[in-house]
Amino acid sequence: MQIRTLELQNFRSYEAVALSLTDGLTAIVGENGQGKTNLLEAISWIAGMGSFRGVPDDALIRLGTDAAVVRATVLSPDGREQLIEAELPRIGRNRIQVNRQRLARARDLLGVVQVTVFSPDDLELVKGGPALRRRWIDEALVSRHPKHDATRADLERILKQRNALLRSAHGRLDTDAAFTLDVWDAKLAHTGQAVRDARETLLAEMAPGLAGAYDAVAREAAQVETIYEPSWHGDLAEALVASRDQDVRRGVSTIGPHRDEIMLRIGAAPARTHASQGEQRSLALALRLSADAVVRAAGVAEPVLLLDDVFSELDPGRAEALLDALPGGQRLLTTAAWLPPAAVPDRVLRVVDGTVTEASAGA
Repeated sequence: MQIRTLELQNFRSYEAVALSLTDGLTAIVGENGQGKTNLLEAISWIAGMGSFRGVPDDALIRLGTDAAVVRATVLSPDGREQLIEAELPRIGRNRIQVNRQRLARARDLLGVVQVTVFSPDDLELVKGGPALRRRWIDEALVSRHPKHDATRADLERILKQRNALLRSAHGRLDTDAAFTLDVWDAKLAHTGQAVRDARETLLAEMAPGLAGAYDAVAREAAQVETIYEPSWHGDLAEALVASRDQDVRRGVSTIGPHRDEIMLRIGAAPARTHASQGEQRSLALALRLSADAVVRAAGVAEPVLLLDDVFSELDPGRAEALLDALPGGQRLLTTAAWLPPAAVPDRVLRVVDGTVTEASAGA
């Protein structure tokens, strides 16, 4: 998979920019605040992921303008070229087309472009709360099986409706509310079990690659584990019955895949509390590399790698090890300071105040 062209209008800091992109390694260089990351953010958006920074769409629109436009041509694995066009207005719904065919929503872009994003914030996958690790595994599932996004959306909808019913009960269920809760419990049991099973299966599939990726990036062998810790035991339908009184009293769904944890261990100790900063960074990189590897192994696509200023957070040894561990294909990295000696870009783009120019690879 390869992004051939990228055109932005009123996107973030860019009034207008049009780029032709090539295969191999492209370094996007410039001082902080000049707009380097915005280019990767636009690519993340057309992959159906939204902003990898987690900001809403209206934050992507240039200040003082009414709408942002993202346009890209993508070479698919089967050799077809596809045109993606999106308009993000301040008021109203986004307008998205693929090959001039209208899409109903941005999520329908999933599978058209595949990307793997590395950023300094990835350290929070190890240090942060369980919601970040659940999001990581769910994004990997969607990249591997785009249809999983529908299951994830169903889970979000079911939980939203169930929690609204629990809140409206104010600690006491009447007959009608109890009947309605039975319906939502049946839906949550079915969908929730499917999400848990999919997560556990993918984690098991990732395990060998995760261990190998960690050893490569850390440049030392270690026992690395991901342990799925569900918020219930046994049958989810039975667990929901057992937790009903507590759910009604608290006005929230206390069990389900939205409460599950993915425990990360290095050796016998939890990585979140016992690993060094260097070990945590190596594990965060390994999590991204292992997720990318299972997508490639499935033959779905060869994701485009987006590396946002990751080398500024790594010591020279880990930076060089990461470069050695990266798979081939199209890779775009941003940097404000330095590149490891092993990073020999095929192309260099320099960004200054929202303007992108070509620079020599040795610059």
